[in-house]
Amino acid sequence: MGAPRIMDVLSDVLKAVTLEGAVFYNAEFSAPWGFRAPASRQVGPLFSPSGGHVIMFHLLTEGRGFARLDDGEPMSLEAGDIVVFPHGDPHVVENGGWRPSGKKGAVPRSSGRNRNVLRVLSQGLKLARGGGGGEVTKFVCGYMACEPRLSRFMLAGLPPVFKVHIRDDDAGRWLESSIRFSVDAAARSGPGGEAVLAKLSEALFIETLRRYVAQWPEGRTGWLAGARDPEIGRALALMHRRPAHPWSLADLAREAGLSRSVLAERFRHFLRQPPMAYLTRWRLQLGARILSSSSRSVADVAAEVGYESEAAFNRAFKRAFSVPPARFRTRSRSAADSGAEAPPQRRRRR
Repeated sequence: MGAPRIMDVLSDVLKAVTLEGAVFYNAEFSAPWGFRAPASRQVGPLFSPSGGHVIMFHLLTEGRGFARLDDGEPMSLEAGDIVVFPHGDPHVVENGGWRPSGKKGAVPRSSGRNRNVLRVLSQGLKLARGGGGGEVTKFVCGYMACEPRLSRFMLAGLPPVFKVHIRDDDAGRWLESSIRFSVDAAARSGPGGEAVLAKLSEALFIETLRRYVAQWPEGRTGWLAGARDPEIGRALALMHRRPAHPWSLADLAREAGLSRSVLAERFRHFLRQPPMAYLTRWRLQLGARILSSSSRSVADVAAEVGYESEAAFNRAFKRAFSVPPARFRTRSRSAADSGAEAPPQRRRRR
């Protein structure tokens, strides 16, 4: 078997993270135009009942523009660029000297209040037009909500904003064309097409990450850098694909094509922890997600994530989250009902 591509590992993680919603905004603006997107923590409840973390992206399909964090330097955008805000930072997308003051030429913008965001997004996939009558820019905005605890595995190490050009090859051009076609089709046919778009947004996000990480120089560390490495990527893929398997360090090393000592050394280099410690953490994160999203018994959850006994799962879970699984479930549901965050994972003292 050949080494898994980073696409494989990212796909495995994304399946575990699960997108809880995908909302799109289809726009055609003429310069000067601009809008401000608030922080994801303010809009998360609009996209997900549990108020999950929101990843925001903007795909330019025609024209040009600029994107920047609040008070940040502008990043130029051209047709075929996708700009991603993986941590949900507030930001501005604009072109043509737009100023967020409500002057002539500006399009409706968000002030960070939910009702204003709802007003802007209520148009859904119906094409929105606005601006001052100058150069035209067309783009699609995507807002994807995902489970915050598990998303940290994938998003850690990413900058607050980055862009990728996706028209360099057939795969990227196909994704862009599929998004554009599906946006138009969904706008005409109704809710059914939005399910297709949700899946396409997953593929687009994975492909964007793959291209972005492929540009990294050697020497980078972190989860995504480890996923890019052929041998460490294989080990990660195995743990994410089969978390309940009774993995040993010897098993993982054999599958990755490395000795146990080399696997342990290189894994620690990229992820700052031993392979088996990472596996334990991943299993517990999966367990937390299942507890928060289902009514399955603690014993069933324990078996699902690789624990031979409910008692062992209870002990490990309490060490990581400070409370036993049953109490964690109760608190998570109460937090979701109130819009607050679930209990954070406790950091161990070093």
